[in-house]
Amino acid sequence: MEFKTCITIFNEAIDGYHVTDHVDHPISNPHPEGSISNLLYKKCWIDTVQWHLEDIIRDPEINDVEGIKIKRRIDKSNQDRTDLVEQIDDWFNQELSNVVPKADARLNTESIAWVLDRISILSLKLFHMKEQVDRTDASESHANKCLAKYNILLEQEQDMDRSYNELIKDIQAGDRVVKVYRQMKMYNDESLNPILYKNKK
Repeated sequence: MEFKTCITIFNEAIDGYHVTDHVDHPISNPHPEGSISNLLYKKCWIDTVQWHLEDIIRDPEINDVEGIKIKRRIDKSNQDRTDLVEQIDDWFNQELSNVVPKADARLNTESIAWVLDRISILSLKLFHMKEQVDRTDASESHANKCLAKYNILLEQEQDMDRSYNELIKDIQAGDRVVKVYRQMKMYNDESLNPILYKNKK
């Protein structure tokens, strides 16, 4: 899966969300179930919805009940995001299962899917920073500051393009190896979070 293909799918999900721009609008994933394209679209959709939930919860006028409701929704979204990253890693592990790492292969600190997680968020930053650049109700100073940030994000995207493609090529050549460690999150597990398992008694 090439970097440019991933970016295309992420932008497709971001644009798809912004047709209605509503956190409760159901996903309409155009990619075949079980495909890596489907997983990447779903991943970025989750990120996009959560981006807007993070905006909503920062409303100074939000009431406590609604705030708690949104916070719990964000917590669930984080768990869904982690679960999906692990599914994407499973796909890459299967695709690269025939690769035999060299004895001196370098160990990468993060998995391919967590790299893609960062790229998905970067795509969202680019989209929303461009919105700020194009705002007609903001000052020229605001637009110029946002344009400077937007250009930095574009540079970061170029760097991610290079580093992601190098990572994939190195893994395929056996020069680099990636170990996938499950996140083992504890706070959502009723058997590991003391608040949850004490309340079950």
